[in-house]
Amino acid sequence: MQQAIAVLDSGVGGLTVVKEVMRQLPREKILYFGDTARTPYGPRPSEEIIKFTREIVDYLSQFRPKMMVIACNTATAVALEDIRSRLSIPVVGVINPGARAAIGKTKNGRIGVIGTEGTIKSGAYEQALHRLSPHIDVVSQACPAFVPLVENGNFRSGETERVVRENLLPLQSRRLDCLILGCTHYPFLAETISETMGPNVTLISSADETAREISTILHENNQLAGSGMSPVHQFFCSGDTKKFQEIAQTWLGEQIRLTPVVWQVPNIGA
Repeated sequence: MQQAIAVLDSGVGGLTVVKEVMRQLPREKILYFGDTARTPYGPRPSEEIIKFTREIVDYLSQFRPKMMVIACNTATAVALEDIRSRLSIPVVGVINPGARAAIGKTKNGRIGVIGTEGTIKSGAYEQALHRLSPHIDVVSQACPAFVPLVENGNFRSGETERVVRENLLPLQSRRLDCLILGCTHYPFLAETISETMGPNVTLISSADETAREISTILHENNQLAGSGMSPVHQFFCSGDTKKFQEIAQTWLGEQIRLTPVVWQVPNIGA
C-alpha cells in the first residue's frame, strides 16, 4: 500500500498547499483533513488549537502516513513543536517556507504579513523573518473576516471586495513590496487582495515553498513515490461535506474522494 502525505487544516485553506503538492509531486498520495466544523482556529485559545490538532493527527495516523503537513498557519504557530514531539515521521509547517519565499522576493526589505488573530498574535512570522534577515521591516495585520468568506465559498463578490479593502487599508500606506498571505485560506482571495494592494506588492503564498520542502525531505529520506504509482487521494472533513466537496473540486479541478468524519463542535463560552 502506498504511504501517503497527510495534510491537515482548520478548513478548506490547506487545499492551496495540496494543489501545489499535487502539481510538484503528482505520484504522491494525499490524505487531507479539513476541520470545517470547528473553523476558524484564529480566535481560539492555544490549548484548544493544540487539542484539535492532536485529535486530527491521531485520526490521520491510523493510515500510517510517511509525513504530516500542518497546512494551517495558526496550528503551525501554536502546535508544530508539540506534534513533532509526538510523531516519529517528519512534520512540516507552513510558516518557515512562507518566510523564506518572502525574503527571496523582497527588494526594499518591507514585508507585510496578514493572518488570523492567532497567527499574528503569536509573532511567528516576525520571528521566522528576522531569523533569516534581522533587519527586515515587518508589518503585521490580522484579517479575521477572511476565513469565513472562504469557508462559505465567497471568493469574488461585492461583499468580498469591501471586506478585503477595509481590512487591508492600514497596510496600503506602508510602502510594502511583499505581502505574505499568512493563512492558507487567503490564496482563495488572492485576486481581490492583489487588486487592493496594487501592482507593486508581490503576494507570497507558502504553498509553493512548502511543497518544495516536502519534496526535499522525501528525497533525503528516499521516500518519494515510485514511477509506477497511481495515487488515490482521500479527503475528510468534520463539517458540511457538500460545501467542502464543492470548494475542493473547484479549487483542485478534479473529482475527489470524500469521507466525512463527524465530531461534536465545542460550545465555547457556555
